[in-house]
Amino acid sequence: MTTQITKDEAYNAVAPDDFPAMMEVERYGERSTAFDKIISATHDHFWDPLDKKYIDFDQPFDIQTQPILPEEMVPSLQTRVAEMLKPEQRAPYINANARWMLSAILHGEQGALSLSASLCHILRDPGAQEYASNQAREEARHVLGFTKYIQARWGTPLPVGQTLGDLLNELVSAPEVYKKIVGMQMLVEGLAMGAFATLYSKSNDPLLVRLTQLVMTDEAFHHKFGKIWADKTIPKISEEEHNLIEDWAANCFQVLLFNLVNPEQMKVIYAPFGLDWQDVMKALEEAITDDMRRERMQESTDIFRVLIKTLLNAGIITDRTKPFYATYVDMDELKNEGDEMVGDAIAEEGIKFLKTVNFGTNENALKGVAAE
Repeated sequence: MTTQITKDEAYNAVAPDDFPAMMEVERYGERSTAFDKIISATHDHFWDPLDKKYIDFDQPFDIQTQPILPEEMVPSLQTRVAEMLKPEQRAPYINANARWMLSAILHGEQGALSLSASLCHILRDPGAQEYASNQAREEARHVLGFTKYIQARWGTPLPVGQTLGDLLNELVSAPEVYKKIVGMQMLVEGLAMGAFATLYSKSNDPLLVRLTQLVMTDEAFHHKFGKIWADKTIPKISEEEHNLIEDWAANCFQVLLFNLVNPEQMKVIYAPFGLDWQDVMKALEEAITDDMRRERMQESTDIFRVLIKTLLNAGIITDRTKPFYATYVDMDELKNEGDEMVGDAIAEEGIKFLKTVNFGTNENALKGVAAE
């Protein structure tokens, strides 16, 4: 039996096959205003992956000699695996890892698109439904954007890893609204915002820098939808309901932390370089310790730090599970950082650029505002 944890009418849901409920006359007038500002702002961050005035996927980049990412972003290069590669293999190896990462992001965007569409089938409130349909539109352009980027650099994406694939399948298929919102708008979107902020600040490919900023102009609003849910729901739930959500989120975090970059799932990228995935696994197990994870999570853009902060600010982490997360980050430090999320400033600069394109507010600003 589905456990719906709904404390605000804006998130009331019906069964996916209950379309007659959507045609109930009184429903049309029972619209929440909670999402109106996000919906109205949609035009401010409109962009089109097919229009070169926003982004040009014909920009060249030699993936055989130029690394898209810095070495520090490839965990296996922080181990003895680095000594197994010939100098001329280094850039292609880094870019093979980048292809895996960006393929995972593409699959995540497809998951977000399908999940947003699934919310349209079950959210009874017309305002929430309109928001979900807007997000589905925006996720669709992300799917197109990352598809075009991967085509430009490698031709095709790589298959989804089992850990991410299983989580996305669970979220899209889940009948529970809380799993869809906590799982996608907080967990997956939190990971994505951290990843995009890192790629924006560290990638050597100007095309990828531009793409991540454009995507972040949308994702910042998607995160707000999850925050609205948390503000309206978490303070009103029972202890039992809170424990259910908190434990589910902690389990998802643990699975992602230890399995998202799993050599067994990434074996497709190792063979061309004469590497055995089991040897890579052993090298990572020898080198990647909790101390190293703690050190990496000191960076504000670390994907797992962003994820923990998202859950903490939403009120989902309590004293029950705080010690688990405190293994890796200073929870008091996170709390003192406030509500501002990594990537918000990057997204705001991106929106300024989009306004110059969409509304011609300042033609000269085109040269300086967007990510270069």
